[in-house]
Amino acid sequence: MFNEVYDVIVVGAGHAGSEAAAAAANMGSKTLLVTMNLQNIAQMSCNPAMGGIAKGQIVREIDALGGYSGIVSDTSAIQFKMLNKSKGPAMWSPRVQSDRMRFAEDWRLLLERTPNLDFYQEMVSGLIIEKGKVTGVKTSLGVEIKAKSVVLTNGTFLNGLIHIGDKNFGGGRAGEKAATGITEQLVSLGFDSGRMKTGTPPRVDGRSLDFSKMVEQPGDDNPEKFSYLDITKPLKEQRSCYMTYTSSEVHDLLREGFDRSPMFNGRIKSLGPRYCPSIEDKINRFADKDRHQLFIEPEGWNTCEVYVNGFSTSLPEDVQFKALRSVIGFENVKFFRPGYAIEYDYFPPTQLKHTLETKLVEGLYFAGQINGTTGYEEAASQGLMAGINASLKVNKKDPFTLKRDEAYIGVLIDDLITKGTEEPYRMFTSRAEYRTLLRQDNADLRLTPKGFELGLASEERLKRMEQKHNDAEKFVEFFTKTSVKPEEANPVLEAKGSSPVKQSDKMFKIFSRPKITIDDVRKFKAVEQYIQDNNLDNEVIEQTEIQVKYSGYIAKEKNNADKLSRLEYVKIPENFDYSQIKSMSFEAREKLKKIQPTTVSQASRISGVSPNDISVLLVYMGR
Repeated sequence: MFNEVYDVIVVGAGHAGSEAAAAAANMGSKTLLVTMNLQNIAQMSCNPAMGGIAKGQIVREIDALGGYSGIVSDTSAIQFKMLNKSKGPAMWSPRVQSDRMRFAEDWRLLLERTPNLDFYQEMVSGLIIEKGKVTGVKTSLGVEIKAKSVVLTNGTFLNGLIHIGDKNFGGGRAGEKAATGITEQLVSLGFDSGRMKTGTPPRVDGRSLDFSKMVEQPGDDNPEKFSYLDITKPLKEQRSCYMTYTSSEVHDLLREGFDRSPMFNGRIKSLGPRYCPSIEDKINRFADKDRHQLFIEPEGWNTCEVYVNGFSTSLPEDVQFKALRSVIGFENVKFFRPGYAIEYDYFPPTQLKHTLETKLVEGLYFAGQINGTTGYEEAASQGLMAGINASLKVNKKDPFTLKRDEAYIGVLIDDLITKGTEEPYRMFTSRAEYRTLLRQDNADLRLTPKGFELGLASEERLKRMEQKHNDAEKFVEFFTKTSVKPEEANPVLEAKGSSPVKQSDKMFKIFSRPKITIDDVRKFKAVEQYIQDNNLDNEVIEQTEIQVKYSGYIAKEKNNADKLSRLEYVKIPENFDYSQIKSMSFEAREKLKKIQPTTVSQASRISGVSPNDISVLLVYMGR
């Protein structure tokens, strides 16, 4: 069946594999996507949502480069929220609630319409490696398929083991078998491997819930979208989520099952995601809390299935059921399926290059949870980068990487490659030292030119980005050159409790004041007239506001980025006393004292030392 040699074979069709296959194929490489079940392409294994804090920025970056995640997030969305709007724009993060079935369907249809992409359903049980270079894969039926490069995106399937109370069984996720053979082969080749765990909550029947007892969580009044392309549109209708709480009674019922919990009886020894703990972990670690939030999320437009966000658990199913029935609004709950934990193999990502190619085997790339990350968005971005670099390599072109001041994707990969991870890695805005530069609103300005050069971003996308950039630049220039008289400015200023002006002043200066917003300056006739005459859309207006109001912060951060790049070789004095830097995190002081790095660059790559810790160190050193 497979006489030809593929340029790229992608193993696994989750979020990482789907983006990898799309990227390689769209760049012109003959690509094969091999997965255990073609009905489960881009399956949302956990919560039915895309985006969120820092993750929304990643989805925008994937879209700006020409990936598919943003488009599918828009076409399958049932609710949109821009999180952190009360904070500065560096913290704004888009998030959609998704229709789980439509999400997977839209992904599959997009992939099937992608030229150069073939599909095959079977388990890959091993790699074909010759003289230190990957040359193909072997399947469980003994089929050998040749390729110039291979991208492994196995998710939680490598020797996956599912736990529900004192029961456990092999599986990659509920209802699907685990993948075997690859870990053992890679370890025999000299790779280090480890075990991680993650978990998921029960899915329940929404018809059995009393939503009137819960707090409604509607979407935004004026929803936006993820993709920068016009082919997707903002939602006109939305489905609400709901919020309720656990209680002391719920916690006591859950504790009754702790002796049968694999997390507490020692059956699970691997580490789970710190920032998405199980409900039993939460009530154990935060024993002083008498309640925890639960977010009740619909799984789609038409299904009654509901996801109980915040109740991830591996407790016995009878304990889960009994405890949930004591939650307000869940008194008559019916289960679709219980929650469970899953253990799986991963490979510490310090064994990779920044291109996500392995150091030990040429042409072999890892992306997604195999690298120790958690989250659809983190996986998808790695898949995109691995697919890009696999395609570039087989075509003998220079590799493509992103720096920490260019993208959250750059932060993610640099963290993994230089620091490694011993627990499932999740992206946060706090991990990025240049988050004022890496906003969700300007991902297209940062990355679309790069995507266009790669052949992923279309000319239409590039022109749209250039139009937005030019319109915003001209609008900023308008504010710098245009003055407003006191009689027009002062009523607006006084209404906001801002001191009045005594003479005509430039609009840029007035707009820069802390309490003044774009809605305020639009009350000036010249501003509204400019917007109407130039037919400016909300995207350009928002971009202009950010450029004006945060110009100082943006300039400062760019300057810091330049400085830090020059500090690559700054030496740290021998036996430096880190204990004296009280404003540095305790974990960082401990790690730095133990490892004693010789340069600031080396210090920044130590796991547990955050960008903020490095900034504190530089200040202390007078740099």
